[in-house]
Amino acid sequence: MRDLLLEIGLEELPAQYVLRSEAQLAERVDVFLKEARVDFGSIEVYSTPRRLAVIVRDVAETQQDLTETLRGPAKKIAQDAEGNWSKAAQGFARGRGLTVEDLYFAEEKGVEYVFAERHEKGKETTSLLSGLEDVIRSLTFPKNMKWGTSSLRYMRPIRWLIALFGRDIIDFTIEGVKTGNVTRGHRFLSKGDVVIESPSEYVQTLTSAFVLANYEARKAEIERQIQTLASNQGWKIPLDARLLEEVTNLVEWPTALFGEFDETYLDLPEEVLITTMKEHQRYFPVYIDGTLKNYFVTVRNGDANHLENVARGNEKVIRARLADAVFFYEEDKKTKIDDQVVRLDRIVFHEKLGTTGAKSRRVTEIAETLAPLFEADLDKVKRAGAIHKFDLVSQMVYEFTELQGIMGEKYALQQGEDKEVATAIREHYMPRFAGDASPETATGAVLALADKLDSIAAFFGIGMIPSGSQDPFALRRQAQGVVQILGDWKIDLSIEELLSKVVELQLEAGLYEADKEQVKTQLFEFFKLRLKYRLQEQHIRYDVIDAVLTTSLTVGRLDARAKAIQDFVSTDAKALIEQLSRVVNISKKGEPGVVDPALFENEYEAALHEAIEKIEPETMDAVQSGDYTRALHLLSTLESPIMMYFEHTMVMSEDETVRHNRLHEMSRLATTIHHVADFNALVL
Repeated sequence: MRDLLLEIGLEELPAQYVLRSEAQLAERVDVFLKEARVDFGSIEVYSTPRRLAVIVRDVAETQQDLTETLRGPAKKIAQDAEGNWSKAAQGFARGRGLTVEDLYFAEEKGVEYVFAERHEKGKETTSLLSGLEDVIRSLTFPKNMKWGTSSLRYMRPIRWLIALFGRDIIDFTIEGVKTGNVTRGHRFLSKGDVVIESPSEYVQTLTSAFVLANYEARKAEIERQIQTLASNQGWKIPLDARLLEEVTNLVEWPTALFGEFDETYLDLPEEVLITTMKEHQRYFPVYIDGTLKNYFVTVRNGDANHLENVARGNEKVIRARLADAVFFYEEDKKTKIDDQVVRLDRIVFHEKLGTTGAKSRRVTEIAETLAPLFEADLDKVKRAGAIHKFDLVSQMVYEFTELQGIMGEKYALQQGEDKEVATAIREHYMPRFAGDASPETATGAVLALADKLDSIAAFFGIGMIPSGSQDPFALRRQAQGVVQILGDWKIDLSIEELLSKVVELQLEAGLYEADKEQVKTQLFEFFKLRLKYRLQEQHIRYDVIDAVLTTSLTVGRLDARAKAIQDFVSTDAKALIEQLSRVVNISKKGEPGVVDPALFENEYEAALHEAIEKIEPETMDAVQSGDYTRALHLLSTLESPIMMYFEHTMVMSEDETVRHNRLHEMSRLATTIHHVADFNALVL
């Protein structure tokens, strides 16, 4: 057995794609070896901004021998009446490198077929490993480029390749780059090429060339250095996970250092300072006793030499950034909110969907219809709707787009707007990402829903529907936000009804290119998938998900409903579910109507009718209050009456009047059942 090393040397990769590319390479190598029937131990992954690599431990010298049983045509097709082999049988054998002498008959599921055993001796692993070229070429990236005369589209140009099986080079060439055993160390600290004699020497050799090839080791070193610096200075330096990952994937040999800026810049809103440091400069903010201070920590891609010069250079950059922020902040404070709102009509939201000003007015109208459901103050909703996008024309948000909504809230408070109105300006973007919180104020929740629904429905109306991994307007995230807000606020609102209102409003605005009914259908299916995803995250069974989503796309109590039904079906509920499903199925043969007890022909009809009369209002009350456990308990009391009813009653009576009366009863009960779940969807 030998170890296998594969390294792809590249121009600097975007930090956000390093880890996912590392994982993809490991996955492709794993699949390649398994499909080639080559045994191996473990796969280790390595990555830096300039390389993606894997080391596969204990790779077998030869692939496994292959023995497989092949099934051919049925005997009646394979041989004629005299026992001669047919062309079908001969073709079956020839196509697999066999002769008819290798064929035999065996029975499978009562039918005799032709079978053959095929044996293939395993090849030397070295003869297979050139297939790693296809592994490298198969990697996919969110964005690709071409370079020189290359026909390959890749994230960044390939500059070197290492492919070693033990000490032997695996020979292949990609776009003029030939494999070898030579890598490159740190771009500035390492001198010349670096030879890797064998996979086992890879990590140590690169370390000697000032490259920490292991992501986790590099990340741990950055954390250690920052915490040491914080301890020495008496600082608190929160290590934001996303920023730490990004910084780790920007450097190969990390060295932490700190700088400072003028204290007067602390007069800026803290969010401006943090955004400038984190998002624009990749700096870690510094706190003392919970207060942001005029220091920052950064990580250099290099050693500790001349750190003072590096610190001064970073201080110069952030000083310029913060000076710009002060200018923008002061200029924005001079402009009235209503004057900025007028300017929204000059900003194109989308070429087919009009201006941001027009969108704001649509959002306000939608928000007004939603306000009563959240018990929101209508005047606050109207004011928040009118101004919720005004900060998009501010100089600060133009320069620091991450601050949209945040600066709107601050400017609104400075100009005397109601606190909840100002908060809603920030909250209408929430949840901004997976795991983010929903708005806390009713005005914010209403505005957030209205804004997201308007965007989703509008883009569907012009055919801009997410497909595969393509979702340029983040409609899936916005739809998940709608579902989250309705769920967190326990608003039991039908999404079908809600979307219908939004579509009608947008039709009045003349936005749609597609047929409105088609748009509605597409939107319903889109949101159904979001609800399904929400329940899957809570480990709800697939059939339970179907049972709660078939009847209605209501969100507010969806989680509690699904959990109650899942708990219910885990008990001995098979008999009850069968009876309820039977009612639902037979009810489809009739229509709703008034039940006349005078037409009952036996005591079991009367008993079921009396039971329904008793539990129907209680079940509906339980559903309205979200107590699905009680609703299910009430339905369970019908198990015996339904069973006895069907045992002694023929619903489809020859007497038309009696038949319709019984179908009315079934329809009435089916309606109550459907308010709880679609029991036909449950797998017993």
